[in-house]
Amino acid sequence: MESITENRKRSLLRTKRSRIVVISLVIIFVLIVLLTISGYFYLLGNKPQTEGEITVSGLQEQVSVYRDEWGVPHIEANNLNDLFFAQGYVTAQERIFQMDMIRRQASGQLSEVIGEKTIEKDKFFRAIGLHRVSKETWGILSEETQLMLVNYANGVNTYIEQAKENGNLPIEFQLMRYKPEEWTVYDSILVGKYMAYDLGGHWEAQAFRYYLAQNFSDEHTLDLFPSYPEGGATVIQALRDQPLDIKDRFASVPSPNELNGSNNWVLSGEKTDSGFPYLANDPHLGLATPSIWLETHLTSPDFKVSGVIVPGAPGIILGRNPHIAWGITNVGPDVQDLYIERRNPDKGHEFEYKGKWEQAEVIEEPISVKGEDMIDYKVIETRHGPIISEFAHDELSDTALALKWTALEPSPELEVVLKFGRAKDWNEFKEALSYFYAPASNFVFASKDGDIAYRANGLIPVRKNGQSLVPVPGWTGEYEWEGYIPWENLPTIVNPEEGFISTANNKIVHDDYPYHLSNIWAQPYRQQRIRNVLLSKDQFSIEDMKDLQLDVKNLYAEEFVPIFISLLKNKELRSIDQQVVEKMQNWNFEDEKNLSEPLVFHFWMEEIKNVLFVGKIDEEMLELFKGKSQVVDELIRKAYAGNPGPWINDEGGLVNVILTALKKAVDRAVELQGKDINKWTWGDYHQIKFSHPLAAIKPLNLLFNSSSLPVSGSKITVRAASWKSETGEVNHGASWRTIMDLANMSESYSVVGPGQSGHVMSENYHNQMGDWAEGGYHVTSTDPNIYRTSAELLILKPEY
Repeated sequence: MESITENRKRSLLRTKRSRIVVISLVIIFVLIVLLTISGYFYLLGNKPQTEGEITVSGLQEQVSVYRDEWGVPHIEANNLNDLFFAQGYVTAQERIFQMDMIRRQASGQLSEVIGEKTIEKDKFFRAIGLHRVSKETWGILSEETQLMLVNYANGVNTYIEQAKENGNLPIEFQLMRYKPEEWTVYDSILVGKYMAYDLGGHWEAQAFRYYLAQNFSDEHTLDLFPSYPEGGATVIQALRDQPLDIKDRFASVPSPNELNGSNNWVLSGEKTDSGFPYLANDPHLGLATPSIWLETHLTSPDFKVSGVIVPGAPGIILGRNPHIAWGITNVGPDVQDLYIERRNPDKGHEFEYKGKWEQAEVIEEPISVKGEDMIDYKVIETRHGPIISEFAHDELSDTALALKWTALEPSPELEVVLKFGRAKDWNEFKEALSYFYAPASNFVFASKDGDIAYRANGLIPVRKNGQSLVPVPGWTGEYEWEGYIPWENLPTIVNPEEGFISTANNKIVHDDYPYHLSNIWAQPYRQQRIRNVLLSKDQFSIEDMKDLQLDVKNLYAEEFVPIFISLLKNKELRSIDQQVVEKMQNWNFEDEKNLSEPLVFHFWMEEIKNVLFVGKIDEEMLELFKGKSQVVDELIRKAYAGNPGPWINDEGGLVNVILTALKKAVDRAVELQGKDINKWTWGDYHQIKFSHPLAAIKPLNLLFNSSSLPVSGSKITVRAASWKSETGEVNHGASWRTIMDLANMSESYSVVGPGQSGHVMSENYHNQMGDWAEGGYHVTSTDPNIYRTSAELLILKPEY
């Protein structure tokens, strides 16, 4: 009887415990549901208001903001002051977190909100001083441009104040537990300077060659130069005479992506179906959420322009007005030099120049760090520029490297925003370019009157000595800049007989051009493919232009795969390698996402570089090896022609390099996609997700990122789509695609990946991601009879 009673007690206890567990699970489930619902409505509350009316102080008259179905704001104002105020307000509505991150990165203030992880990055940007030169730039701008910046900043700050008061700042600010500070006119200038930085990057290649000279033989060092310098051995010895541990100094440098470039082209009306010029442009930059561009249409009685702008800057930098259209690619000229500075061993802030010691400027740049003590950081500037070889270290060495760069001088680029918008023909547009200094850019132009034109525009130094291949002595006075290439001598083409002009970051001048532009150009394949297509027939349609922007013909593979296959002929291969080679022989050389051959080829080329350099060159230094692909291409070409260099010879010759790299590439593909080569596809590896910066913190990736999509193309096809080697994630490419037929100046065909809005709950957050991946376009109309009919309307009313 007692045993039965005990069993009942245990049974009742188990039942009670089960009920408690069930009740607890139900409570947890309910809490999760409630939190999810409250989180959902909280996020909805942070969406920008796009309909109705908002009363704001700072406007003179009412402004209408029509957002079309793609989230493009069409801003209608009765005067320029209100127009730029409204642009600042609307841009902040969609992108204020992105704007704040750009200015923090460019000014070296990330650590204030992120913490110690970004200290080295902050130190570097404090050292180069984009924020300092932005303030210096203000004084050289015209009153009208200054007023534009003031009104834009006022619009941004009006939104910030309202969002703070209403408690609906974007969720990113809540997650990072800070609020944005007031936007200033200097911040907008800084955005432009940061774009110049992002499209620069030649000093890293000089630093890399300095590293080579310190660590390798003359023969090995010169084998990796883009061209053989005059007096090569003497150049190498000069670098060795001034030792500095480059690896120690630059291992943590934030380096721009060397693939930052673009495609653009214009066709004359003689080659188009409409009889008017076509213009196409797709700038290649980092691909993330949100996009680096915001598509916008601005209209007032005397100013009408549509296109894209980097959030934080006013106006439109790429696009069209009622008379003309224009596009940009990166020239990539040598506008940066590293100067080797000799420091006074007794006075650390003095440097030698022509036999005398000069006092450098010492600039206090204290860095606030979230959760840590403030860092007492000092920047040293010589006559050549800021010392950047010590940004990661406090100790002073006898030798230092100073950066001289055109963008570190005050420059009036923002003047062109108004001038581009008002230009009616080539002469007026060309005159506007006289204000555009950095980054030096390839502009293509088309006008409704039928002209097409091209100009490489910007400040490009003329050097007394040398060609920017290596760091140069800063104490002799022999390597100073003697001004810039005369403006009238910059490369220019107007209405060529060929009937079209195209650029793709390629070499833009012949060898007889009297001035030095660059040692490093993009691989020639994108430009050659564009030219091949535009020469292929006499007449083109808009659909042809779309097809060309989305073209995935791989001329890189077309050159090298036959060479590789010929070298492997009659060589003993593993069974799977033989299958791969046989399949490569029948490839149409297109980087289509459903094919296996692009996967093999791009792995193969990566592994060739790994075979040659990994384990020999420090991993951190490979990040500074700009132009690596071009150099390796030449190593292969020379070796195939019977003149192998030391890097090829060290690995047993070209055949051994190709064979070893093939095995590694195939093994990598097997590890990722299995042993059946017929199931391998480029798209299973090569995918786009447009990652949000906070998605690196899991599980925030579930909130901010969408599912990945397979993507065709690669870094050397016209349809540009570069990727992270370790994951295959596409993170660089056409940040905006646009095509314009000047027969109808009120329309353009465009796509901004992944969308217009930075708000995760907005319907325009990732709504262009599919079009970007699949090759779709939307029409942006500047005709009010069209965009007003289906748009959301927000009225900004002045506060009287």
